Amino acid sequence: MADVYPWQEALWQQLAGRSQHAHAYLLHGPAGIGKRALAERLMARLLCQAPMGLDACGQCKSCHLLAAGTHPDNFVLEPEEADKAIKVDQVRTLVAFVVQTAQLAGRKVVLVEPAEAMNLNAANALLKSLEEPSGDTVLLLISHQPSRLLPTVKSRCVQQACPLPSEAMSLAWLARALPDCSVEEHAELLCLAAGSPLVAMRMHAEGVREQRAQVVDGVKKLIKQQIAPSQLAESWNTVSLHLLFDWFCDWAQLMLRYQLTRDEAGLGQADMRKVVQYLAEKTPQAKVLGIHDWLLMQRQKVIGKANLNRVLLLEALLVQWASLPGPS
Repeated sequence: MADVYPWQEALWQQLAGRSQHAHAYLLHGPAGIGKRALAERLMARLLCQAPMGLDACGQCKSCHLLAAGTHPDNFVLEPEEADKAIKVDQVRTLVAFVVQTAQLAGRKVVLVEPAEAMNLNAANALLKSLEEPSGDTVLLLISHQPSRLLPTVKSRCVQQACPLPSEAMSLAWLARALPDCSVEEHAELLCLAAGSPLVAMRMHAEGVREQRAQVVDGVKKLIKQQIAPSQLAESWNTVSLHLLFDWFCDWAQLMLRYQLTRDEAGLGQADMRKVVQYLAEKTPQAKVLGIHDWLLMQRQKVIGKANLNRVLLLEALLVQWASLPGPS
């Protein structure tokens, strides 16, 4: 059974302590804060035949079947491939499950993650089940981006915002989870993960701090004309395009903010602070706005899994970046 993280305790007490449950919940919040773990714990509690207080007993037939992944009254709906859409045929299979009678004479529980991965037809196919689920069925929808959901889907669910932990709570949790890292490394990871401790944990496993150091070093050499854009683009072949465009978009935004406010406290992470300030002071605002708009447009293509030529795209980015300090 999944653990509830320290920052979820109050929400867990509220959800698990209900005497009657809604037929559909929408658990939403940023990625990497433990929404899936919360949903799985609630799913176990709802299916358990002999709950102990707020938790599933872990010992009954239902709990054993759920742990084995063979519970007949449990249905998990996810994209068939990572980062792809949930298709209408998958939702039709779910709808067929919802109208069946529960085999263990208890509840049926459905988990959908991420709910925003449903395409329009899939979301519409789910609406009737959300409005009038058959029998004692509870649907748990998890969303990292609820703004992408149909209003008709959201309106049929009890919407529950999941809390982002405080910085202090996140750092305390990371200190326990990653005891071999320093306090500074924990803080750096959390900053890279935009405050989501589980994303920070994943980034540590993927070596993102080391990748960031490599990219920052390359950008500094590029600005000093110590390396050519094409050479630098080739050297970043192990860094994800998603991360690269996140970082460059962030740097462009920080430059614009500094040009507007002259606030040195708002220059972002220490590794690029001086570079961001230098570029903001040496580059006309129109030029920064131009590259910022271009970056956002390319980032959308990266997120949308467009068929991009990686090296050419990075070269185009780096040629523009190298030309920033100078006239429009």
